[in-house]
Amino acid sequence: MTAQGRAQQIASPRPAIPLTLRAQPIRRSLQPGSPDSEIWALEPETSADQLVFRRGDTLAVTFRNDLPVPAVLNWCGLDGVPDAEPLLARAPVPPGGRDTVTVSLLHAGTLMCDARLLGDGQARATNALALKVGEDSLTADRDEVLLIENWRLRADGSAAAPGVSTDSIAPIYSINGQPSRDIPLRPNARVRFRFINGCQRNVIVVKIENHDVRVIAIDGRPAEPFPAHDGQLMLAPGTRIDAVIDTTGSAGSTAQILLHDGASVLPIARLTTAGEPVRATLLPTPSALPSDGLPDKIDLRSALRVDLALDRMAKSADGWSAPTQFDPAGAPAFRVKRNRAVVLTLTNRATVPVTFHLHGHHFRLLDRLDDGWKPFWLDTLAIGPGQTHRIAFKAETGGRWLLESMAADWSAPRLVRHYTVE
Repeated sequence: MTAQGRAQQIASPRPAIPLTLRAQPIRRSLQPGSPDSEIWALEPETSADQLVFRRGDTLAVTFRNDLPVPAVLNWCGLDGVPDAEPLLARAPVPPGGRDTVTVSLLHAGTLMCDARLLGDGQARATNALALKVGEDSLTADRDEVLLIENWRLRADGSAAAPGVSTDSIAPIYSINGQPSRDIPLRPNARVRFRFINGCQRNVIVVKIENHDVRVIAIDGRPAEPFPAHDGQLMLAPGTRIDAVIDTTGSAGSTAQILLHDGASVLPIARLTTAGEPVRATLLPTPSALPSDGLPDKIDLRSALRVDLALDRMAKSADGWSAPTQFDPAGAPAFRVKRNRAVVLTLTNRATVPVTFHLHGHHFRLLDRLDDGWKPFWLDTLAIGPGQTHRIAFKAETGGRWLLESMAADWSAPRLVRHYTVE
């Protein structure tokens, strides 16, 4: 069944849910014991706790730009909605302007939205937002979103935007917009964590101490459940990983959630177990989440095969440009007929890891001999320096879609180009 056919199945008579997202300057506590920092924040006009929806919901999204610079909404995980595509379907919104778009939530999962696409070198850094789209099939006593972001604070306390050198400024991290987070739990409880790497450049590793961690979804799509090695999860910027733990500790026990950024290990959250057990014994190992319609197999025999070079800086020969210089009328990286398979060979020419993000579709990470793929779907991938990875997807939804690339270096630019599904 095609993506459009699935969309018709999922379509609901429920009225569209109004959602207004506003970008504006604010002050926020990002570092304990320090004055509040000035950032450019993207926030819902209602409580952030209300960014929880159901599969099949339709959102009437209004974006209000109260920043002194143009901005546009950018989504991670929003497949099949070409009308929401930044720079292609949605032009940047000028200062004081607004834009409205209808967004159909065709799939359950964890999404991220931000207004950073044009943000390199600007006066202030901008945050990200997490959205939950529920599938109501997993038994969990808690469902915790943990949005991790990094910041570079100037001497005046303002948050510097990426795209410029800040080597003299040490990075700091926030979790759900705060310096740290305490999470109270009860014995024998099952907890679903939705980890989101909202960092603008950094690849990070997150570890939950003293717990077995089982991954159930990646980038908003179900994965065949598997244990995280040593309880560690690696996330590229924009990656979302849903993982489950069972609280095996007794009342009074604690455990930390640690973040490793390649230079240091930092505690970002603490789990505290207290009270009576939720149940007499632990729940059985979680089964796979229900399929959300992605194909079981991708026929690669007649796939369109495209080589894409990734680098730290834009090079005219490679077709990448900064978002502020992107020409939506320019030639796409490739064109493909709808429902045809595509294999992209991604080669990182940089001396640092590079993150690649595919808009509009999720992909499989292929094995080296084209004889299989990893048992999960992705929309974001970190590629090590000098490495080559191949990915495959079925181009199910017509439209024009962005490709994003950025090196794991705060001063490196975000780069874009696009592809067309005809």
